[in-house]
Amino acid sequence: MTKLRFRAVAIASERKPMEVKMPASKTSEYYGEKVFNRKAMTKYLSKETFKALHDAIDEGGSVNRNLAEHVAAGMRMWALENGVTHYTHWFHPLTDGTAEKHDAFVEHDGQGGLIEEFEGKLLAQQEPDASSFPSGGLRNTFEARGYSAWDPSSPAFIVGDTLCIPTIFISYTGEALDYKTPLLKALSSVDKAATDVVHYFNKDVRKVQSNLGWEQEYFLVDEDLFMARPDLALTGRTLMSHESSKNQQLEDHYFGAIPERVHKFMEELEYEAYSLGIPVKTRHNEVAPNQFELAPIYEECNLAVDHNLLVMSIMDKVARKHSFRVLFHEKPFKGINGSGKHNNWSLSTDTGINLLSPGKDKVENLRFITFVVNILAAVYKNNGLLKASISSATNAHRLGANEAPPAIISVFLGTQVSDILDKFEKSSVKDAIVVDSKKQISLGVGQIPEILLDNTDRNRTSPFAFTGNRFEFRAVGSTANCASAMTALNASVAEQLRTFKQEVDALIKKGKSKEEALYEVLKKYIKESRPIRFNGNGYSEEWKAEAKKRKLDTETSVPVIYDCYTSKQSIKTFEGILSEIELHARNEVKWETYTKKIQIESRVLGDLALNHIIPVAIAYQSILLTNVSKLKEVTDNYKVLGAEQLRLIEKVSTHVNAINAKVHEMIDARKLANNIESEREKAIAYHDNVAPYLDEIRYHVDKLELIVDNEMWPLAKYRELLFIR
Repeated sequence: MTKLRFRAVAIASERKPMEVKMPASKTSEYYGEKVFNRKAMTKYLSKETFKALHDAIDEGGSVNRNLAEHVAAGMRMWALENGVTHYTHWFHPLTDGTAEKHDAFVEHDGQGGLIEEFEGKLLAQQEPDASSFPSGGLRNTFEARGYSAWDPSSPAFIVGDTLCIPTIFISYTGEALDYKTPLLKALSSVDKAATDVVHYFNKDVRKVQSNLGWEQEYFLVDEDLFMARPDLALTGRTLMSHESSKNQQLEDHYFGAIPERVHKFMEELEYEAYSLGIPVKTRHNEVAPNQFELAPIYEECNLAVDHNLLVMSIMDKVARKHSFRVLFHEKPFKGINGSGKHNNWSLSTDTGINLLSPGKDKVENLRFITFVVNILAAVYKNNGLLKASISSATNAHRLGANEAPPAIISVFLGTQVSDILDKFEKSSVKDAIVVDSKKQISLGVGQIPEILLDNTDRNRTSPFAFTGNRFEFRAVGSTANCASAMTALNASVAEQLRTFKQEVDALIKKGKSKEEALYEVLKKYIKESRPIRFNGNGYSEEWKAEAKKRKLDTETSVPVIYDCYTSKQSIKTFEGILSEIELHARNEVKWETYTKKIQIESRVLGDLALNHIIPVAIAYQSILLTNVSKLKEVTDNYKVLGAEQLRLIEKVSTHVNAINAKVHEMIDARKLANNIESEREKAIAYHDNVAPYLDEIRYHVDKLELIVDNEMWPLAKYRELLFIR
């Protein structure tokens, strides 16, 4: 391992940027060339088929088998002309990743040969084995049947020689076994609920769309150094290693010049993304060394979720071509910033209105306040659920650390919007509503243009912040499937908007004018949801105490946080989206996943500590003992001359003994936890009794790293991993 480490460092230091052959054409000319989008459809589908398909997509209608047959014929022709030989239904099982099973475009021709074939029934659905994916008990091994069904609203795309068809994934008995099915239901729910509320202000609106702009943070490490770290390879994070003397403390990496090797990686990544119709726009260095960010232009939520999962897959493939490994883990390195996936979310109408943008008159501003206040109320009522939707064994390391928000859901509105709501609460129907969308600031320097200020500042410690014309759900982890958070958020807002409309309509029936009813209900919600509003420092101990007083969910144990999914409020929120049975099943999956991740980390750490660290530490201690022994042979003053060696010998023994004892205690704790039948109780046991050993053992290993001879240390160190050469 030691030789491997030094060889890896040497190779990493000599790597040259890989040349990337980019197309000579403009991005707009090859954008979406690997996607069966509207441009491709107009060429390969008849006008009747094209219209029928998009009427179904736009109106949320079903696609019958006859239509699927016509679409499949055109899709097959397009795919074959692009060198495709296989197809797959591409879906999101409950693993935070994607799944695919490839089948060839071949059928018997009846004469001993084969023909390329792809029928509508193959496009519409398949039957992957449902017993091998997480189901939370919905499926048994002997009940293997499941169905994947085509999602026409997310276009098919080509990866390599395979046509990928986005689909949902359900059990034989109809329960959702994926993330997409409940997401689509939540999006449909918020569409209907928001459209009904918008009609108070504009009767022309026929549809409300949920939009998502994700910001994907990630780390890159040299491939050889990655392979010299078994913990990185097996768990995605470093389970040991002392901090580098220099990391992010000088703040010189953030927005700095992108290293040339990384720039070449980004070039190829962007080319692949554009050809797949993924509108990536922003790239930059993040705060921590070797940390970067990729962000797209906003898209419809379902498509944005698909694109995020696809781009993560592309990133991994492209990184390997450039001799990198990409790390999506929320906290791969201790002591520096972790990675999140900020979910920028908004609602817009088919008439081009952003419902979270201030308006130009009283009616438009009342509409703006209506949606902001209802979102506040939704987040307040469901703050525990929203936290559960982003909680995981990996994200727990990030929340509340460095720049990440704390594990308490609160909403940052900024001074101006907060003042507007406070004034509105005391206002009457006759009062004007003024919302300044932007202000100007002049620096008094001739060549510098005037700067337009947004109506909010930013609060980096807020998990859910209003940022001008959208809310930024900052607590989402970098490994997560955005669908989890987006399903919970859209479902919460939909349920709240339905309640709001019922209350407003009830007041109108009692003789109140529409405006009077809107004002009365909105003022009530502003008062009720006040505990969720917080513009201060989310890291402070005072906020933790204050949040408890406000009765916000302050639980930090991930397995216990998951209980929020099955609360009475959550069951009401998910009505029509996920049944109570499905919610309980998903919790079973979450608890089992949590247990397995801690279990794997525990096993990897135990193996490294006992088989790599302790032998090296003892070998170094033997060198010190030999030195002291030789001093004793030549002088009676060896205790004075060898004082430092003797001190180090004692330190090594102390840490080695502690590591050995802690590892075996951890193994015993794991055995006890494994005997627990309840997945919930087992996960809690792993959280309470196994996970703490990871930090305790790490402490002693990291101390040994500072003692043992550098040339003997078996694992790549942070100073080697964190700086791309």
